[in-house]
Amino acid sequence: MSDTPKPIDITVHTRSHTLEISFDDGSRFIYPAELLRVYSPSAEVRGHWGQGAKLQLDKQDVNITDIKPVGQYAIKIFFDDGHDSGLFDWAYLHDLGRKQALYWTDYLDRLQQAGHQRIPPSWTEGAQEQS
Repeated sequence: MSDTPKPIDITVHTRSHTLEISFDDGSRFIYPAELLRVYSPSAEVRGHWGQGAKLQLDKQDVNITDIKPVGQYAIKIFFDDGHDSGLFDWAYLHDLGRKQALYWTDYLDRLQQAGHQRIPPSWTEGAQEQS
């Protein structure tokens, strides 16, 4: 039997471009679609056959179109940019949620090192006025 927390509720929020997951250990995480996309556990993102990971650029507007369960251990996330090859298992999602700030900072650092400037998502324009 695994000690890995299991999701008890998974909700896609298309308007805010997020995925919300509540786990059976009481934790609850809200993942930006961009974070899930740039940290997809797919070969396309992580690298093929010993080649290094490929930095994902301009994913700030990506959204989730669908999720499908994969057995009792993972979900497959379908993104609106056509990416759908990563299987997000429960342990990976829980780790990504717990260390979200660390992963996000690492991603922004890698973008900066590559000389790429991240443009704020277009779907957030006007969000401050509505708050």
